[in-house]
Amino acid sequence: MTSFRLNRFFHPGSRRCFDVALDHGFFNEASFLTGIANIAHAVDTVASAGPDAIQLTAGQAHHLQGRPGRFKPSLVLRVDVANVYGRELPRRLYSQMIDEPVEQALRLDAVCVCVNLFQIPDQPEVGEQCIRNILRLKPECERHGLPMMVEPLVFQPNATAGGYMVDGDENKIAPLVRQAVELGADVIKADPTNVVSVYHQVIGVAGDVPVLVRGGGKVGDREILQRTHDLLAQGASGIVYGRNIIQHARPAAITKALMAIVHEGLSVEAALAMVTT
Repeated sequence: MTSFRLNRFFHPGSRRCFDVALDHGFFNEASFLTGIANIAHAVDTVASAGPDAIQLTAGQAHHLQGRPGRFKPSLVLRVDVANVYGRELPRRLYSQMIDEPVEQALRLDAVCVCVNLFQIPDQPEVGEQCIRNILRLKPECERHGLPMMVEPLVFQPNATAGGYMVDGDENKIAPLVRQAVELGADVIKADPTNVVSVYHQVIGVAGDVPVLVRGGGKVGDREILQRTHDLLAQGASGIVYGRNIIQHARPAAITKALMAIVHEGLSVEAALAMVTT
């Protein structure tokens, strides 16, 4: 039954997905609020540009689901909260899942839930919490036909790259992606590799589970458009971008340009013109 909801998640023509992540306020980091401090405005701006999905929390989902009509983006519900992203980490790290996540997702008419799978240097307990979250979530999702998106994240050591700096080593990303698949992920949301041309290795270990690529930190227009083009060419099933949308000077324009690359195969130059003109 998960396929029924995935049909509302993936584009009917391209069978790809562009999910815009606006759930950053969940993690108690002031820098994450740039672009979404006024969440109602952010959701309205992005939703009006027409991506396939928007990722939100239970506390903010009403800004999307309260919009009238049948053609709004689908809701992806973030169901875990963590405190692992700061430049200076607290004494005790955690990744906790919300109570009754599937019931909340169904009540909000979400098409998918999203849960983290962290690999953080010298913090195995957080990884263990993530695995427990996923093991608890998967049977409930199966019981109700709700797809589960797992977000494998490999962190760099906080002492050298504090503030949520992920490790783009394909030899670290690929095994964690495979673990997420083995744990029952219906969709994978994974970081790009440092060397974009080897991303097919990540796609390969995921097998028949679609892989959506995270956007990471804010970069220039040409770089994000070119990277998206190159990742899709290697078999990625779509993208999940947050800061490269919500912190852009023209979030609606960059959304439409990326949509054209994802779903229509538009060239990078033509997509860039959509943003700059």
